[in-house]
Amino acid sequence: MANRPRKSSATQEPAKPVTKAGEKLQKVLARTGLGSRREMERWIEEGRIVVNGKVAGLGDRVDDRASIAVDGKPLARESAQQARCILYHKPTGEVCTRSDPEGRRTVFQRLPKLKSGRWISIGRLDFNTSGLLLFTTDGDLANALMHPSSNIEREYMVRVMGTVQEEMLQRMIEGVMLEDGVARFADIQDGGGDGINRWFYVVLMEGRNREVRRLWESQGLTVSRLKRVRYGEVFIPSRVKQGQWVEMELKEIKSLYRMAGLPPKDMKRSTAKEREVMERQFGKRHGRGHARKKSRTVPTGR
Repeated sequence: MANRPRKSSATQEPAKPVTKAGEKLQKVLARTGLGSRREMERWIEEGRIVVNGKVAGLGDRVDDRASIAVDGKPLARESAQQARCILYHKPTGEVCTRSDPEGRRTVFQRLPKLKSGRWISIGRLDFNTSGLLLFTTDGDLANALMHPSSNIEREYMVRVMGTVQEEMLQRMIEGVMLEDGVARFADIQDGGGDGINRWFYVVLMEGRNREVRRLWESQGLTVSRLKRVRYGEVFIPSRVKQGQWVEMELKEIKSLYRMAGLPPKDMKRSTAKEREVMERQFGKRHGRGHARKKSRTVPTGR
């Protein structure tokens, strides 16, 4: 009879997974308000971040004792307990980067200056697209809202050139294969007009590059004007003209944190000087009004 292998007298414990202490460096940087996690990853790749005297690399983790420097300047590690959120009406002809090698105007040039932290853009609009663009000083909020899993509605007003057939609209609702995967509109509503002045309202649940334009182009049509009018529960106010910004209302800010699945932070309000500049944009002092989804009209001008 074959002998059975003897069991070891020593109790064998399962190997414990090796874990690294601390948080990802880009997450820590984003929390301080320097920028989104994606932007912080680029800074790390560019060698702009030094941790404990050594140039940091992607994948590095830091604990509370780590000494961090950004562009040679020590970084205050305290997470901002207060945050600000503003709405900007982006005109066409502006880029969403902080600087542009071609010298084009950027969306950041018109925003109020901050004594600490930085404005972080929640998503982007391309050079030829106008409309609603949100900014915050809370890196965690921006990162959560821009994550692909966020599934936040983005509504656009589109002027289309060409003959639009019902079959085309149905295909764009069901899904069209583009070069970077299947894309679809969650909703399409006729905005009126005819000929080269035909308007539609479309809703996307994601923010891929030029996705609205590419969907229409897949049907042989051309988008001649594109404007974002809504992000989640936030509509662009009618009184905020192109190139103007406005402090967001508390209920709107709470809706952003709710969509992001984060507890809201205390809101840091604008300074008296900033409020004066903001009101000077509008030329009169009265409360904001919201664009109403049910009272849409076909725009005739900018």
